[in-house]
Amino acid sequence: MDRPPVESEMGAELDATITSQPQIQETTGITQAETTPGSTGSLDQLDGAQMKELFRAAAHWLERHAPTINALNVFPVPDGDTGTNMLLTMRSAMKEVANFTTHSAAEMADRFAKGALMGARGNSGVILSQILRGFARSGQDKEVYTAADVAHALRQASESAYRAVMKPVEGTILTVARAMAEGAEEAANETKDIREQFRRATQSAHSALLRTPDMLPILKEAGVVDSGGQGLVTILEGMMRQLRGETADDDMTTETAPAAVGFGPEMQVHLDAPPPTLDGERYGYDIQYLIRGEGLDVPAIRHFIDGLGDCPLVVGDETLVKIHVHALTPGPALDYGAGLGMLDDVVVENLDLQFADFFAQHTDAVPTIQAAMTTESVTGVGLVAVAAGEGLAQAFRDLGVSAVVTGGQSMNPSTEDFLQTIAAVQAEGIILLPNNKNILMAAQQAAELADRAVFVIPSRTAPQGLAALMAFDYSKDAAANAAVMAEAIHHVITLELTVAVRTTNINGIDIREGDVIGLLDGQLTAAGQSESAVTQQILASIDLTQYEFAAIYFGEGQDEESAEALRAELEDGYPDMDFECHPGGQPHYSFIFSIE
Repeated sequence: MDRPPVESEMGAELDATITSQPQIQETTGITQAETTPGSTGSLDQLDGAQMKELFRAAAHWLERHAPTINALNVFPVPDGDTGTNMLLTMRSAMKEVANFTTHSAAEMADRFAKGALMGARGNSGVILSQILRGFARSGQDKEVYTAADVAHALRQASESAYRAVMKPVEGTILTVARAMAEGAEEAANETKDIREQFRRATQSAHSALLRTPDMLPILKEAGVVDSGGQGLVTILEGMMRQLRGETADDDMTTETAPAAVGFGPEMQVHLDAPPPTLDGERYGYDIQYLIRGEGLDVPAIRHFIDGLGDCPLVVGDETLVKIHVHALTPGPALDYGAGLGMLDDVVVENLDLQFADFFAQHTDAVPTIQAAMTTESVTGVGLVAVAAGEGLAQAFRDLGVSAVVTGGQSMNPSTEDFLQTIAAVQAEGIILLPNNKNILMAAQQAAELADRAVFVIPSRTAPQGLAALMAFDYSKDAAANAAVMAEAIHHVITLELTVAVRTTNINGIDIREGDVIGLLDGQLTAAGQSESAVTQQILASIDLTQYEFAAIYFGEGQDEESAEALRAELEDGYPDMDFECHPGGQPHYSFIFSIE
């Protein structure tokens, strides 16, 4: 489970790995005595092409180790995704530079960082994107990086990561990033050799990684290190291998561009109603492209694109702008962009054909879609929610959201996914419900980049998101509603049941692989042989006199009959509580309880 750094006494959240320290030492230790195949002499500078190769090697090495990082959780739950999130972020960055060549190291780093920013997924991916952003910002117009430049860039990378986290905590990827910078700075004071500098930066980061259990007691209790830090060390190790002239296995060294990151079968945005046609009959074209140039005026570009059609999205800076719009013809949008600079990554899709095909295959969904009522249509305030499972998604739709982004643990929406969803909602003010603590940072990053006011409610579970929606006031604007909804998430308790993927001891609880385990507001609280036993154990620890109702959402692999049996058993044991069952369809978690 990709977890952010600890944020408060009430939510001891962290990003950690589940692997033994000897294993980490074996896979990432770098020593002075190591040979350097394929590389002799010192390396005094890095140009754009060399920088690109370092990034490519880092992405490939991370790809090789992502499954291992995914399995590294503090809690033995089956939804680890730290490695995946960092890999998808790196792939998005690699896609951005795949066909880009330049001698300038600063230009290459900047291009790579922009790709990471738009493709950042999960808290680890967002922090990684900020590390890359800080690294790029330090370079300014440098054609080459010397050891002194690398030291300065890595220091800026570390500081950017710390700024990205509201309440930084040591013992996380932040600690590892700072140690990386310190190692690079110490080396730059003694040598101009960038190979030696990276060796010492990697060694310093690795040593800090091994110390993370001493900084966070729960890591030491579980016998693990920080997973985000492990991901960063893996990236550095990939760069070190490139500098030493080493390669990954043959199947890892192909020169083909990484797979595209974005909307796919597992990560789609579902609008409750088809967007309005542009002329009452046609949907027109979905037009997307990048403008590369100098002195690009983003507000002016946004103003022009807004007048072309529906769902406009314009984000970027004076050198790179991302365009998205729906228009009856693609010509005006493309001609305008081509007049400002070089066009790249151009996508033009016929929406009329896409919607015709969709509705031909989903005719049974049309009446429900057309009948949907959203807060956007009534109040002008748009609501966007993240949900894992069609049942939970429908629950959010029933409460008036304009768009549901499919996502959760192991499939986190990216910053760009959120930006495209926001662009598709026709409202000046938007309230965004991430409903997962690992999606919160990507949602906040999207809000900062959006072209309108977006208020992110810090909902960390689906029940919190639903409770926030119940507090929506149709007489208030987006800002006022955001304040009320943020308060409402504290009036609900979330209980989640899943199956342990390994034997361990957490919070003094002995857990065997295959046990049912229960998390109360994200904290592992009980383990046992059945859903019923674990639920009863957790409910017994709660003062239920303050609550009246519990909704039970059953997930993938559970049927209504088993859910009803659990509901009936709980009602017998707690006659003063009302229990209701609903299909949730969520992966990984057999049951999610919303106790209100």
